Amino acid sequence: MSNIAFIIEERPADIGNFLVGRLLPFRQKRSVGPFVFIDHMGPTELKDYENLDVPPHPHIGLATLTYLFEGSIMHRDSLGTEIEITPGAVNWMTAGKGITHSERTPEYLRHSDKKLHGLQIWVALPKELEHMEPSFAHINAEALPSWNNDGVAYKLIAGELFGKKSTVPVYSPLYFLEIKSSQQTTINLGADLFGESGMYILEGSVQSEGNTFEAKHILVAKDSQLCEFEMAPNTTVYIFGGEILPEPRHIEWNFVSTDLSTIEKAKADWIAHRFPKVPGDDGYVPLPQPK
Repeated sequence: MSNIAFIIEERPADIGNFLVGRLLPFRQKRSVGPFVFIDHMGPTELKDYENLDVPPHPHIGLATLTYLFEGSIMHRDSLGTEIEITPGAVNWMTAGKGITHSERTPEYLRHSDKKLHGLQIWVALPKELEHMEPSFAHINAEALPSWNNDGVAYKLIAGELFGKKSTVPVYSPLYFLEIKSSQQTTINLGADLFGESGMYILEGSVQSEGNTFEAKHILVAKDSQLCEFEMAPNTTVYIFGGEILPEPRHIEWNFVSTDLSTIEKAKADWIAHRFPKVPGDDGYVPLPQPK
């Protein structure tokens, strides 16, 4: 019997002036562990007159994880944070009761050709922390646990696994692991994974149970303890998941909550401009209207 419960393919989604590949949520699978949203940005080449510009917009009830493979994004938020995220580093922004932020091409790159490629991820907060004070953490690439084993490179981007712990300040038991192969190799993680587990194939291909799976797909396991697969040479995958949060999550626009009334209040607050402002960025993303 196959251990793969779901196969999810990227679907195009427009986030304003930029096209991404939407992975989660999926109509038959809304989350994997506490992970409720994954967008694959790029890879794309932007001309000297093209830039990423996501004006100030709000979030509640979640933490965002931004991880770049190529390019650069300037993050600004209502806490006063202004920091450039570069490849291999992690931006971890906890929205809690409410935060506003923008994501733009840095000024020094706005008039030159550039590339952009990375992942945007939302992690739901435990119910008791949904209304916590917002916060922000930036973790440099060299601070993340990295190691090699039999020609395979591992990096623990967030959470705990194999007795190692990332310095990203997560709020529930989870993991987000990068695995890169230089040659064909068999990986067996079953004894170490816990909760619900998924695998995103960024590049290359993976064989499992006699089937070959190509890039830009998520495989969700029925049982994380049976996670064994074969990686083709020059393949990169991300293993992610963790303990399932007991309460279902509602997602509407940029808001995540266990309570629909909390989302309705957030929508009204954003329309009435009651969310905190982003210093140095007076843009505004209107609340999308129902189609």
